[in-house]
Amino acid sequence: MNISLLTKKSTNPSIWSGGLTYEYIIYPKTAIYADRDFGFRISSATIEEVPSEFTKFKGYHRYLVMLDNELDVEINKEKKAYEKYEIMEFNSDDEVTSFTKGTDFNWMVSEKISNHKLEIANGNQNCNAEIVILFSLHSTIITINEKPYHLEPYDALVVENEEKENVSLHFSTECLFGALDF
Repeated sequence: MNISLLTKKSTNPSIWSGGLTYEYIIYPKTAIYADRDFGFRISSATIEEVPSEFTKFKGYHRYLVMLDNELDVEINKEKKAYEKYEIMEFNSDDEVTSFTKGTDFNWMVSEKISNHKLEIANGNQNCNAEIVILFSLHSTIITINEKPYHLEPYDALVVENEEKENVSLHFSTECLFGALDF
């Protein structure tokens, strides 16, 4: 089992049409974002232009969570509204226009991976997924198999669990919890 702590302050921004994006991880590490050959990618972006068009990624499922604001969007011309921390799921090939400024969490998963989920978790969780993703919404302590990790807001932990061992998790505050199996 391999556990990686990915801090917000260690990410470097790149520009997208509506603001800045901060990549935490692209998986596998040999994948190239521009080639769209990754299994999954975790990032956080600022939405600075209103309206702004989300970048399309054919062949990817997407989870988006606003971290500091609600989200007003149009998805394929249908208006939708999401509260802060509410999980928005969509096909990354959809036409998405944001009418809200703010900062988001973004998880793109290849459509070749059929078993994945994202939820808000608090308290205790057990999981045996091949990949476990934890994203802190606040300063928190996440305990993995009795080892504590101290995270600042918007830090992430990625657990690579190829043997599909049982992973015991405890969250001191609510966090985003994602799991996937290849």
